[in-house]
Amino acid sequence: MSAVIHLQALGLTEYEARAYTALLALGRAVPARVARQAGIPRPKIYETLERLEGRGLAAKVGQNPLEYAPLSAREYLARSRRSFDDRLSALDRDLSRLAPDPAPEAVYHLYGEAAIRSLCEDLTLNARRSVYMAGDAVLADRLERLTPRGVELHRTVLTALPSIAAAGQQAFLLARDGEAALVAHFIEEGGVGDAHGVHTHNPVIIHLIEGYVRLAAQHRVSAPPAP
Repeated sequence: MSAVIHLQALGLTEYEARAYTALLALGRAVPARVARQAGIPRPKIYETLERLEGRGLAAKVGQNPLEYAPLSAREYLARSRRSFDDRLSALDRDLSRLAPDPAPEAVYHLYGEAAIRSLCEDLTLNARRSVYMAGDAVLADRLERLTPRGVELHRTVLTALPSIAAAGQQAFLLARDGEAALVAHFIEEGGVGDAHGVHTHNPVIIHLIEGYVRLAAQHRVSAPPAP
């Protein structure tokens, strides 16, 4: 059950996750019935339900017979979300002390298609204002689907302009929010070598990429139709 897996990822044990989802399905029940529903050994169900009670996920609703009921899943999710956000904020502060933000002029080299595609997805998902992209249609399609709602998207193909890739390679350009950019070179099928590229926060390079994408889009619109 996927809910059990997700609850375990949030810190519950397998028995706790199974018992909680069983309680949600049953509404309220005696421990023996919860054990049957969840597939938990009878000797383990009492301590499991007590731990759920300690986590604020279940409560005793009767003593004779002893019954348990689940507490709000929505409240638990809200509490987990707040806790996760607090941990992220603390991690952000700690990491900022260890490593300052990269210098704007820095350029970082990328190697391997998987790493490049992953960074493209991260840049796109984190966009707040604008995304400029040009190149491989399959990758561009995926990134367009990942572009957050409300973000201004500029997308085109790299044709009718001087090539920025060597023979046997395909270039891909991506710029986000005027703050970060990526230039990648993918190897064409049958070609030799590995995909490579660069990632930067240099405003000059970002501006050049945005301008190149706009220029490619203009040439595409103004190009005469094929005979």
